[in-house]
Parts: sequence; C-alpha cells; structure tokens
Amino acid sequence: MLSDQSPFGGVIGAFLLAFPALFSIVNPLGAALIFSQVMADRSPAERAMLSGRVGLYSLLVLLVSLWVGAYVLNFFGITLGALRVAGGLVVAIRAWSLLMAPEEHEARKEQQAAPASDAEDVAFFPLTMPFTTGPGTISVAITLGSARPAGGAGLWSFFVGASAAALLIALTVWVAYLYADRLIALLGQNGARVVTRLAAFLLLCIGVQILSNGVQDLLAPVFRGAS
Repeated sequence: MLSDQSPFGGVIGAFLLAFPALFSIVNPLGAALIFSQVMADRSPAERAMLSGRVGLYSLLVLLVSLWVGAYVLNFFGITLGALRVAGGLVVAIRAWSLLMAPEEHEARKEQQAAPASDAEDVAFFPLTMPFTTGPGTISVAITLGSARPAGGAGLWSFFVGASAAALLIALTVWVAYLYADRLIALLGQNGARVVTRLAAFLLLCIGVQILSNGVQDLLAPVFRGAS
C-alpha cells in the first residue's frame, strides 16, 4: 500500500509504482517491432491512423482496469488483502516468464496480431486487445488498483499518479507504433529483448512488493488478536 504525507508525494509514488509495471507488461518497444511486421503492407497514412487509435483504446482499457477493476472484485466479496496476494502472484509469475523467456512472449504476440494483416477494422481487435493491452495487462492494472490507499486525499493522489502513468504508456504505444520502422533500425530484436528483460525485472520486484503488502493485510488481524 502506498502512503505519503503530501498529496504531491502520493502522486509521484503512484506514478513510480504504476509506470514501470505497465511498461513491462505492455512492452511497447517490443510490440512495435511486431506491429511493423504485421502492418508492412499498409500505407503510412493507415499505420499512422491505427497507431493513434490503438494508443487511445489502450488508454481507455488501462484507465478502466485501474479505476474500476479492484472495486468490481471487492463487490464480489474478494478482500483487498486476497486481491493483493493473488494479483502480486500473477504479476510476479508473468514477470518471471518475461525475464526468462522473452522469445515465447514475442511468439504469442505475433499470433495475436496475425489477424490484423488482412482485416479492415483492426484498431481495437486484435491490435489493442489482446495484442497491446490483453488479459495480462488488465490483470496487472487491476492489481495496481488494489495497491490504492484506503481513502481520503491519498486515494485521489494515487489515482492521479496511476492515471498519469497510464497516459504516458498510451503515448509511448502511439509513438512506438508510429515510428516502428525507426525503432527497428535503432534497437533491433536483441536491443528490444534487453529492454524487455530490464523492465521485467522491475515488474517482478513490484509483484513481490504487492504480494508482501497483501500478506501483511491478511495477517494483521491475527497479530492484533494475539497482542
């Protein structure tokens, strides 16, 4: 759980928690390489249009998951502590797979994006979901939403910071897809994998931290009853 004495500090803390986690799971640089391959037969104008739409749709998916996802699960009786433990495990497991085998992640992304090569309306499906912001991204965003403070000014500071991170991720997706050919020339496949592994390690640490907070939430009543 995030806590800070000043609202501004809470915004910064939430941003620093959310941005590396979302960047790691969305992986806009690696996805841009696949986007360039799948969209190779499209005109520059079409690719620019699709880049903007995917960025916008990705922002909407991220914001809904961050703002609403945890509350929906709470409505069905899932406690915040249980959500944090389960979400932290999911985030850590996904980060581990990204860290150890980015090639498998790339192959899965290529399969998800394949239908976009010859279809007409592809901005939302499959380019946004599941290619850019699929189930993995949604689960990470919901888990981040579960890290919110209980209420008060800290809650709004958290959502402002997390929403700013989602906005920056969406802008990164737009720019990366728009200039995918230049990214290929600059990074190449190996460079993208290096960035993916570095980001995956940060995601692993964040998953462990959220899991730790969840364990503390679940065990707090036990320790209070024993004292």
